[in-house]
Amino acid sequence: MSALEFEKPVLELESKLTELMKMPATDDMDIHKEITRIQQKIQRLLHEAYSKLTPAQKVQVARHAERPRFHEYIAGTFTDFTPLAGDRLYAEDKALVGGLAKLDGRPVVVMGQEKGWDTDSRIKHNFGMARPEGYRKAQRLMEMANQFQLPVISLVDTSGAYPGVDAEERGQSEAIAKSIESCLDLSVPMISVIIGEGGSGGAIAIATANRILMLEHAIYSVISPEGCASILWRSATHAQEAAAALKLTAQDLYELGLIDEIISEPIGGAHRHKEEMIEQVKLSLIRNLSSLTPWNTETIRLDRRKKFIQMGRLAA
Repeated sequence: MSALEFEKPVLELESKLTELMKMPATDDMDIHKEITRIQQKIQRLLHEAYSKLTPAQKVQVARHAERPRFHEYIAGTFTDFTPLAGDRLYAEDKALVGGLAKLDGRPVVVMGQEKGWDTDSRIKHNFGMARPEGYRKAQRLMEMANQFQLPVISLVDTSGAYPGVDAEERGQSEAIAKSIESCLDLSVPMISVIIGEGGSGGAIAIATANRILMLEHAIYSVISPEGCASILWRSATHAQEAAAALKLTAQDLYELGLIDEIISEPIGGAHRHKEEMIEQVKLSLIRNLSSLTPWNTETIRLDRRKKFIQMGRLAA
């Protein structure tokens, strides 16, 4: 497992535990008793570490290479997933994946950013940074959801939209703005879950939803801590201070009224207990969708717009 700085004492104990579990029992040493003792110590250290994470440490956890990715949530949360490709204008964008699926037997449209899980897949999915065609694919999926009255679920995990020259040439900002507009115009319920990073317009383009849920150690901000530090301090070395100033944690955002629910992560983070985390997200999605069903097409749209207008007033 990838090592985070504050997890190193735990990783050392886990390594020792692995070695002990391979050893045969002897009269000189009660291995089972020692294993139990180490397991208890690991749990205690994890609880202590994860109960007092700083914003900068939460950034590390949200970016953890082994945190559950979009494809794992699709496999564990939905059934009958049928991916749909292309924006019908330019190309297929593999950073933003979407299609039709069923959530607890209910047909839905689901989409989200896929960061990848190894070198090849990360390159293929462009590290979850979508180009304009990705956001235009999202618009296409939302138009389909409107047409067939299917709820929309989005799973957000991106450091931001792709900032390359080719993306700007094809209208990145316009595509993001249009995607936000498509979210606001939906006549069906929309639920978004920030599962890792929620970076800037690249995230809000598919997260302008009736309900915004966020994992306990996920982050959601207008800019990355490194980007903020480069602007304010002219140096990325101030990223820790920027992380605190940005109020990017789930706890900060819930207190500010910008998200609706925090989904608790198992002790040690989602990357240590993937199946448990995915099940928690599934149950939360089912509960929130049930609370929005049945819906009135005009009311569901107006409620979403009022939600974001109110956010603007709070910010002002």
